[in-house]
Amino acid sequence: MKILLKHFTAHINPRVCSRLFSKSQKFYAPQNFSDYGDVKKNYKLDLPEYFNFASDVLDKWTAAEKDGSRDPNPALWWIDGQEKEVKWSFDELGFHSRKVANILSDACDLKPGDRVIVILPRVPEWWLFNVACIRAGLVLIPGTVQLTAKDMLHRLQTSEARCIITSQELAPAVDAISTQAPLLKTKMTVSGTREGWLSFQELCRVANDQHTCVRTRSTDPMTIFFTSGTTGSPKMTEHSHCSFGLGLTVNGRYWLDLTPSDIFWNTSDTGWAKSAWSSVFAPWIQGSCVFAHYMPRFDPAVILETLKNYPVSVFCAPPTAYRMLVLCNLAGYRFTRLQHCVSAGEPINPQVIEQWKASTGLDIYEGYGQTETVLVCGAFKGMKIKPGSMGKASPAYDVQVIDTDGNVLPADQEGDIAIRIAPQKPFYLFSQYTGDPEKTASTLRGDFYLTGDRGMKDEDGYFWFVGRSDDVILTSGYRIGPFEIESALIEHPAVAESAVVSSPDPIRGEVVKAFIVLSPTYAGHDQETLTKELQEHVKKVTAPYKYPRKIEFVQHLPKTVSGKIRRNELRNKEWGKA
Repeated sequence: MKILLKHFTAHINPRVCSRLFSKSQKFYAPQNFSDYGDVKKNYKLDLPEYFNFASDVLDKWTAAEKDGSRDPNPALWWIDGQEKEVKWSFDELGFHSRKVANILSDACDLKPGDRVIVILPRVPEWWLFNVACIRAGLVLIPGTVQLTAKDMLHRLQTSEARCIITSQELAPAVDAISTQAPLLKTKMTVSGTREGWLSFQELCRVANDQHTCVRTRSTDPMTIFFTSGTTGSPKMTEHSHCSFGLGLTVNGRYWLDLTPSDIFWNTSDTGWAKSAWSSVFAPWIQGSCVFAHYMPRFDPAVILETLKNYPVSVFCAPPTAYRMLVLCNLAGYRFTRLQHCVSAGEPINPQVIEQWKASTGLDIYEGYGQTETVLVCGAFKGMKIKPGSMGKASPAYDVQVIDTDGNVLPADQEGDIAIRIAPQKPFYLFSQYTGDPEKTASTLRGDFYLTGDRGMKDEDGYFWFVGRSDDVILTSGYRIGPFEIESALIEHPAVAESAVVSSPDPIRGEVVKAFIVLSPTYAGHDQETLTKELQEHVKKVTAPYKYPRKIEFVQHLPKTVSGKIRRNELRNKEWGKA
């Protein structure tokens, strides 16, 4: 089956396709990945000289709405769980985002290429600023509302952002540090009024809804994400207009399997690149409805009630969420519209996949990618799922496991997971670590970009995650990745969370140590007895030599603002480097 992607593609009815795109932009899409080899071989994305997601994608869906060639499905459907609701069509999204683009250009006096930090929870305005920045040619820098004043100062100083947009709750923290960011010229609050701040609500009431979208080159910077800082200080990861605006076609079409009639819910925090992946670009490339729940804190009961009461057809959540969901009594819930479930952010435990399917009848399709990439590997519909595997390489990339010299390793040998960038670098890879050419260069090895993850590829082409390159534990000649031990531990009912790192040992050089947060029902158990029980449990679940020879029970684990466990902090403490 032939597949041709030219400039922009969408999984849509052929009748719609002919109205939206020229003949040179037709899209012939397979229905599933039963013919994986053919899909991978023929996948192609061409790079146009100019591209803007707002004008070249969103405005085309607006045209489809107006001529009746798109289903009457909202573009954005937002709820707050307390009777407030917003439903915008693509036409309404365009109307509001044009007004916001004018506010940014006029009231904020921002010019194309200027950087804007947006720190907002899951509120409709977050989506408007995403689209408006693209329309105005501004570089958006998202941030999670969990950032501290120190975090925000680092981002302001490092990015040289000229404008910050946030809520009344975070405004005092910004005021406390803003004088230390001399390039910051404009502060805007999305609700209410505050001295020294522009009021978004007041400006919106008088803003002009006519705006000409800036003509951006495909390679112009569009957004910058600060990485989670698992090791070292957060880095500025820059993406161009094409890398996400075009590149995330592979996510929307193949991994998420979205159509214009789908209602898609991604639970990611607005500060993560995953939110751009699955709450903006991938679904709207496909013309799908983005469903959003304000949900300031993760609550399994709210998730389940929402899936039960709203017609969500595709659901995306991190493994941690699924682990918490399967602990609930799922027997009382029926998700009548839910058809497809995916997970990303970290490897998901095979046990969780099995429990979810036993309760819902649905598989969980794992996806693997990074802030720097689009989907790297994934389990796709029509493909056999191997629990514990990340699936196969996505059509977007030539993914290999390589050795220290940049040579491709044979099947079942552990090495560095890498993406081929020669003879031509895929344009749907990040542009650079802004302002850090040395760090950018450090990701290259021969013909490959290094993901920083260790893994293996089996004879069937499935990839298996081992761990971060700097998390691998060497003990008695064995190389042990923390994830397998953490997966084994989480299967025990006593374990709520765990983190595994290396710890010094006079005989073995280093051994496996597990930091464990206990489930509430086990809080009063004898720790010595529980340590032995957990060690024996791991020996039974995985290879005996991998069991944690040291266990420490803690109240909580150190995490980044995006919720990832800071193993490096625990490891440094063990090795006296804290």
